[in-house]
Amino acid sequence: MKINKFPGFNFCIIAGLIFCTSCSSQNQYTSPKGYDLEHPVKVNLESSLDEISGINYYAKDTSVFAISDATGSLYKIFPDRNVMVQKWKFGKNHDYEDLQLQDSIFYILSSSGDIMRIKFITADSIQTYEYKFPAQKVEFETLYFDSALNQLILICKDCKEDKKKEVSTFAFDISAQKYTNGPYKIDADKIAAMLHEDKIKFKPSAAAINPLTHELYILSSVNKAIVVADKNGNVKNVYELNPSIYKQPEGMAFTHKGDLLISNESAKEGAANILIIKYKKKPA
Repeated sequence: MKINKFPGFNFCIIAGLIFCTSCSSQNQYTSPKGYDLEHPVKVNLESSLDEISGINYYAKDTSVFAISDATGSLYKIFPDRNVMVQKWKFGKNHDYEDLQLQDSIFYILSSSGDIMRIKFITADSIQTYEYKFPAQKVEFETLYFDSALNQLILICKDCKEDKKKEVSTFAFDISAQKYTNGPYKIDADKIAAMLHEDKIKFKPSAAAINPLTHELYILSSVNKAIVVADKNGNVKNVYELNPSIYKQPEGMAFTHKGDLLISNESAKEGAANILIIKYKKKPA
């Protein structure tokens, strides 16, 4: 198989499919170092992905794997090429929220905390197994992989044990194939202070570790913000998102070059899309 290589997602601009997004706003939105959140490249998606809820970048062929809430299907998208989206059915219609790919195995998170493991046997045949989350009265949208721990980390969106000032995490140990308490809790009061709010209910919708800085980026669709923290969950910075660009951001991933990808559900406002925020290193 021929692999199309190019540095940092240098896309050809395809009329009607990929175009730069810009907008004027009275608000002054800031961005993490090396990124410009106000000027992403936007890739519109087909209607089957209107409720795109999680993404994972695949470096081998510069594609993006995705899931769409409630379809029970895995999709493969080629943002740089005008080719048809590939699709595999893995389960019943359910509330699927995020995914990760590790060692050729997909791990797909449902809102209840259950994780579906998917392994391709052939190009058209998959093997599945489901791990049931041990607790109730929880809601999740966020799953990311911490290579240092060899664990999948689940961040609560709304868990019964959490108070308004903190957000809990849980972990799934890939080797032991079991759930444990998470490695940290997120200080929601600190996020509120950085957003100049008295208090907020912080509701994460996606997260990923930046391969260049090794910082944890946490996306919140409800709060319209990106939180940058260390891998122990200690909040460093918070960046508000422009709602005219980030209408319902539900998925997040990084390329191996550090480009940031964010997926937007359609939110009944045009097509769903993937936004590519390219990493640009400033000259020394």
